[in-house]
Amino acid sequence: MNARIVLTVLGALAVASLPQSAPSQGFAGLGSDAQGFAMPQRGRIISLPSDHGPHPDYRIEWWYVTANLMDDDGKQYGAQWTLFRSAMEPGNRNGFSDPQIWMGHAALTSESRHYVAERLARGGVGQANVTAAPFRAWIDDWEMRGTAVPGADGLANISLSAAGIDFGYTLNLETSKPVVLQGDRGYSVKSAKGQASYYYSQPFYLVSGTIKIGGADVHVSGKAWLDREWSSQPLSSDQTGWDWFSLHLEGGEKVMAFRLRDDRDGFISATWISPDGQTVPLSGDAVKLEPVRHASVNGRQVPVAWHVQIHEKSLDITTEPLNDQSWMSTTTPYWEGPIAFSGTSSGVGYLEMTGY
Repeated sequence: MNARIVLTVLGALAVASLPQSAPSQGFAGLGSDAQGFAMPQRGRIISLPSDHGPHPDYRIEWWYVTANLMDDDGKQYGAQWTLFRSAMEPGNRNGFSDPQIWMGHAALTSESRHYVAERLARGGVGQANVTAAPFRAWIDDWEMRGTAVPGADGLANISLSAAGIDFGYTLNLETSKPVVLQGDRGYSVKSAKGQASYYYSQPFYLVSGTIKIGGADVHVSGKAWLDREWSSQPLSSDQTGWDWFSLHLEGGEKVMAFRLRDDRDGFISATWISPDGQTVPLSGDAVKLEPVRHASVNGRQVPVAWHVQIHEKSLDITTEPLNDQSWMSTTTPYWEGPIAFSGTSSGVGYLEMTGY
């Protein structure tokens, strides 16, 4: 079997195993029945460093980094690096019988361009995987590697690299602050029906490194945010997509907020993160997420600018994207790109929108 046929077979298997969109199964099938897989339970304690690694008894999982970057001339960019694990059935096996499928997404965004690349891999053969200690996540030659000193958290310092057609980056991310547990000590509810995931973040990275764009190497620095999440049925069957924000406020605070859309009012949740890492979970009643401008993106109308309000924290801001056309033309397409905001606070962040 030649290499082209092997890649075609692997790609077909990967696409077949990944959740597909269907109105009765939630966005990308993430609301479909998860019989046979482990389910998140409230009260489970997040355990590090072991939870930095994979959880093969759960159906879906990701390691997700977004970075707001600036070059030496003040020009802004955004970078995304994501590794997804999706399981056909629970557990691991050696070789091509392994039921784990891996998918990588990388993107680089400027004011005028949005570059995207995707990788697919089968588990069990070393092409893609994650190890918890020492921390390393990879698919082919894309890599997120822990570089922290012994005794420090494995995600305190990481190197990040990926490349696609006409773009690439090599970034170093550093922080001295602990990870942040989202929701109820890492148990993040996603619907009124009780669907949930395990979810924690590292929102305090400072970044430096090099991006390759337009045939040139460009030195950049900035801020980054890492999300770790795993579940088996994170959505309810009537949820058609989500709008997710990560915000770096000028005073050092961070905000994570999301809206999961359904045929009613949707489900909103958020976390206010103080500069020292203390968290305040916020219910949907405390948060308003309202689109204020749509743009034509890849043949559809997408709400690219938003009004975000958290009254008890006196936050009232409007976000604008660096590039309206931040469309991820991947196996399951979505919008994701860097944003800036102004109002009662200014800053930068990232916005991800699915189901449009």
